[in-house]
Amino acid sequence: MSSQNLTLNVHLSEEKSLGEYYYLVNGNYEYYHYLCDGFDDRGWGCGYRTLQTICSWMNHNLQKKCPVPTVKEIQTILVDMEDKPKSFLNSREWIGSFEVCLVIDKLYDVPCKIIHVNQGDALNSIVEQLKTHFQRFGSPVMMGGDVDCSSKGIMGIHVNGDDSRLLVVDPHYVGKEQTKEFLHKKGWVKWQPLKDFLSSSFYNLCLPQTGVQCSM
Repeated sequence: MSSQNLTLNVHLSEEKSLGEYYYLVNGNYEYYHYLCDGFDDRGWGCGYRTLQTICSWMNHNLQKKCPVPTVKEIQTILVDMEDKPKSFLNSREWIGSFEVCLVIDKLYDVPCKIIHVNQGDALNSIVEQLKTHFQRFGSPVMMGGDVDCSSKGIMGIHVNGDDSRLLVVDPHYVGKEQTKEFLHKKGWVKWQPLKDFLSSSFYNLCLPQTGVQCSM
């Protein structure tokens, strides 16, 4: 899969829009989203696309490099690891933060930390953990849930008490690559207040622990 035509660092120009006390991804990455490589995964492939975005960050910023896997290659890895049955191959089954953790560890020898939040209105409890993650490691974070089952790439956090926000890069965009300004205007990249996440949904976050191995 070629990433030459994918937009680089789509969060830029949004990163300082809220003033101070924000903590961001450190290093380059490409924005993977529905149909970006011609493969139609609309409605089910968002977790794969967020994983691909994180893999692109690994290739830009770690000494160990590995081609960003296709959706089919991701499924094959999970089947070979016996995390999924053979029927998972060529299916439209979703993946979440745990599967993202397994693939990153397999391809890059990078362990990941999983944070579980029981309900959306408890996300304030992990603000300091996310702040520390971006300060120490600077890697993108994968976020998924159950009722809110849409995968999200998290590229930063703005710490501001009850009005704290996450910098969301949404993989659900369909279309040709657009300018960062277009993606921000249409809400594909945005600062989302913690209070806007679903209180009825739990959330799992995958935090790649890459500080020691980062070559920047």
